[in-house]
Amino acid sequence: MPETFARLGKTAQQFLNWPTVAVWNRLEGRTRAEDFDRSLKAEVRDALWMISRQWQMGEFIGDDAGSPVLAKVHLRTTQLNKYQAGTEPAVPLEQEIPLEAKVENQRIPFTQGGLDIALDLRLLMGRQWLKLITGFDPTLKGAYIAAYGIERPDPDAESSARICAHVKVWQQFASVAGRCMDGYALYEYLKTEATPPHRASDDMAGVTSESDRVVIDRLAERFVNWFEKLYYQPVDRNNLAWKPAYLEHQFACSAPIGGSEKVLAADEYYHGHLDWYNLDIAQDQTSLNLAAGAELPVATEGSITHTFIPTNAAFGGMPHPRYWTFENWKTDLSFVKPDMTDLNKLLLLDFILVFANDWFLVPFTLPVGTIAQVEGLMVTNVFGESTWVEAAGSGADEDWQRWNMYSMNVRGSEDVSADLSLAILPVCRKVLEGKPLEEVYLLRDEIANMVWAVEGQVPLANGKSKLGKEAGYELRASLQQQLDKTAQSPPEITYQADIRFQVLNTVPEEWIPLVPVHVEGSNREIQLQRAAMPRILQNDNRKPLKIEPRTSLMREGLESSPKRPYFIHEEEVSRAGIKLQKAFQRTRWYDGRVYTWLGTRKQVGRGSGSSGLTFDQIVPVEVRST
Repeated sequence: MPETFARLGKTAQQFLNWPTVAVWNRLEGRTRAEDFDRSLKAEVRDALWMISRQWQMGEFIGDDAGSPVLAKVHLRTTQLNKYQAGTEPAVPLEQEIPLEAKVENQRIPFTQGGLDIALDLRLLMGRQWLKLITGFDPTLKGAYIAAYGIERPDPDAESSARICAHVKVWQQFASVAGRCMDGYALYEYLKTEATPPHRASDDMAGVTSESDRVVIDRLAERFVNWFEKLYYQPVDRNNLAWKPAYLEHQFACSAPIGGSEKVLAADEYYHGHLDWYNLDIAQDQTSLNLAAGAELPVATEGSITHTFIPTNAAFGGMPHPRYWTFENWKTDLSFVKPDMTDLNKLLLLDFILVFANDWFLVPFTLPVGTIAQVEGLMVTNVFGESTWVEAAGSGADEDWQRWNMYSMNVRGSEDVSADLSLAILPVCRKVLEGKPLEEVYLLRDEIANMVWAVEGQVPLANGKSKLGKEAGYELRASLQQQLDKTAQSPPEITYQADIRFQVLNTVPEEWIPLVPVHVEGSNREIQLQRAAMPRILQNDNRKPLKIEPRTSLMREGLESSPKRPYFIHEEEVSRAGIKLQKAFQRTRWYDGRVYTWLGTRKQVGRGSGSSGLTFDQIVPVEVRST
């Protein structure tokens, strides 16, 4: 150092004696090689220290067994082969159709109160048929448009008010009238039973030879198959699983087991997503009565024994046994805040934080529509010890200390053994749901002491939907405008007082009353019956007509002949109310086929409401003539 200072000189010597402060804004390691293998090993220099730490933490005092290395599972299986909608006779259960489509599907309404609706689908079907027939004989296009055409609505006719009241709907009907074909009219003609059967070439002047009729019949068959493949429709006119009085679906399915059947029943399905938890085991039913002439598919019973190598259960962010492994930041355990009654959340936290490395997976693949009963699990650990493991939830079904997961409830309160079977229903994993075509709110009106069905979304004649409030206002205004064109001026009324007596006021047209009535044969039980409000127009001397609902959900019985009243069980409408939605559903099945159907979902409503309906009021006179 002295020699160095001497070489630097006096100035450098003074500089080195000055006090300095070292500042770094970045600390990083400087690698001396391109090989990181040794660094990533995290080598331990003192293995004895690690062992002593394990002794201090009590890791040597372990009472767990060895890790499993081999597992053998034994199952009994059977196949679902019967389906029963409501109380109707059972039919074979096809595995090629999603169970949701079979349970929920409802026929698409093409008419309402004698009026043709669903113009969009009618035009779609018409274009498809014209495409088929044009490829065979282009000269027949005009004949089919003339035979199955779309009529132009008359704005002055009261029967066309539901079309002409809405400007866009009226414009669409007027633009396609006489120019496009109503494909559904042809489809309905072909599907109508008659002797001899209806043919697409009937009453067509351009079709003369029998060979042409045969070709057109083949095209008609393709046309019918195309539509029925595009939209999955129920075989009957109505969906037998839908119970309008309960606003729910009711169905059952069964599978053979031994000399009897295992019946799975769903009495209250309304969620829109079907799975095993919607079904109960009907212990009181031993079989489902099969419809006459129906042939069941082959349903095999048997047992399966498979051997596996167990694998650890893993999830994003789980604790890792190696201390230098970073956890997944997407898993935020602090976000889970379980309450005292949130048993599932506590179990999840216990699994993640304490026993995450003690859970193993034994994958087992079963076909769709299978009911499996796990008889037991043989586990062999690293020490060669074999343990026979039975289901933890076995025992009496009514035992309150029994606990298990993913098992169906046994209907009833009898002292029977718990059923631990697993049902793999033929249901969809994902269903696309369109915008609500119909939306109805059922709510209680405590002031008027009645229940109302408020139509939030109503279908229009062109196939679209509109807010019920706007549609009702436009229809009422259109009817009033038609009446004003023909009605005579009312005589001038001279009021001698400033007040008058009003028997009844009005409510919006989308409010459909449900009045309480006695159940037939009972003096105490109450049910709700659909009623109607009178449509009172100004200067109308005729008897007021009843306001009919515009949604198919509330038109139950109005399309039948003769018309039937509609009753709803009073207990179905709680204080929170009910929200009903009908929309198109679409899914792709496991074989690649696409299914589209019209389904209904029920949800909790928005609470009670007030319609403002009043009777027998004294109101002030707004205009007084002298």
